[in-house]
Amino acid sequence: MPIRVGMVSLGCSKNLVDSERMLSKLRTHGYQLVTEPGEADIAIVNTCGFIQSAKEEAIETILELAALKKEGTLKKIVLTGCLTERYQQEAADLFTEADAVIGIGNNRDIIDVLDHVLAGERVVRFGKKEDAETTGARIITTLPFFAYLKIAEGCSNRCSYCAIPAIRGPYRSVPMEQVLEEAHWLAEHHVTELVVIAQDTTRYGCDLYGKCRLPELLRELCHIDGIRWVRVLYSYPERITEELLDVMAEEPHMVPYLDMPIQHCDEAILRRMNRPGNEAYLRNLIAHIRERVPDVTLRTTIITGFPGETKEQFNRLGDFLHDMEFDRMGCFAYSEEEGTAAAEFEDQIDEEVRAHRADILMEQQAEVSAAKNAAKIGKRMTAVIEGYDKYAGCYFGRTAADAPDIDGKIFIKSDSRLRLGQYITVEVFDTMDYDLLAEEVTDESAE
Repeated sequence: MPIRVGMVSLGCSKNLVDSERMLSKLRTHGYQLVTEPGEADIAIVNTCGFIQSAKEEAIETILELAALKKEGTLKKIVLTGCLTERYQQEAADLFTEADAVIGIGNNRDIIDVLDHVLAGERVVRFGKKEDAETTGARIITTLPFFAYLKIAEGCSNRCSYCAIPAIRGPYRSVPMEQVLEEAHWLAEHHVTELVVIAQDTTRYGCDLYGKCRLPELLRELCHIDGIRWVRVLYSYPERITEELLDVMAEEPHMVPYLDMPIQHCDEAILRRMNRPGNEAYLRNLIAHIRERVPDVTLRTTIITGFPGETKEQFNRLGDFLHDMEFDRMGCFAYSEEEGTAAAEFEDQIDEEVRAHRADILMEQQAEVSAAKNAAKIGKRMTAVIEGYDKYAGCYFGRTAADAPDIDGKIFIKSDSRLRLGQYITVEVFDTMDYDLLAEEVTDESAE
């Protein structure tokens, strides 16, 4: 009887791709993959260790699995990912229930790790971060019609609040021919939407080719047979070029969706974050993006309560966001991370103040989102089907303006029998919080 392995992938989509590569190795070597750790002989946890809440989630997951192991349901626990890479020996000493604690550079050796664990050994390995795999076979664990395409590993931006460079190492682009080979493979396996990811997608190619080649890569992806939507996430504002906007404006398969994490607008705060730009630059950039790509959906992320943020600076940020009317926004209270430059700043802000400021901005954004959704009533758009809600009695999916897992849904009335991954034309007739309500339009086909 084959040994059953369950994977728990925590954190971001970049981590998920790493999990999918390990799953492929496991299946190739005869392991039986199960979706519930409680049904597994071995549980692998690909942890996140980016901010405090992610670390807490990882620890909670490990403790739950440790309880299953104590009951005898689970035989072995293997830990990898950002949390173990970040804390290494400390994690190995703390999580005594784990049979293996490895770093991200050792994921490629997951079969050898399990061989040793099954032989009764405890494995603790931390290789080079640069050995983390950037290509190779995967098992797609998302809905089958879309997949994340990771085009780089690590980060070299050195934002003062961020531990990613220390965890993942410097920015390393995946050679373009390897990215395109993987994209073709995904298309051949019925993926119609590619979601391009990296810690900073707009930096793609600078280390390999001496210049940013993201626009060129995106054009190539748009021309792959079978690919319907190409979406790019994590684009830094200072690297939004005319060439990139040209691709968004000209390529019919390029989704006019720009995820641009600005974090703040105040120049003094941005400097302390070790980020370029200022409010005037951002206002001009956003106006220019909307002029060049009129139907663009703009998403951003914001940090509140960064060390030294005054009430005046926070209010200026609120006014800026009110004026900019981002289509999508995530807001996070600053997390004080050991090992980062910002953690050493003396003017830390009370955690309750940080959280309260985040709540204020999210309430403000809710009003913006409600108004933008209301403006879509009566509009026709393309939606892709993600499933059927038997309680609501309707289908649900996403539009081009919605990235998987982070944005809203569209709920769709239809008399037809629709299939997963089908693209249809719908007309919006109402809204519900961050979501849209629509009905299928049958007198024309989806674009």
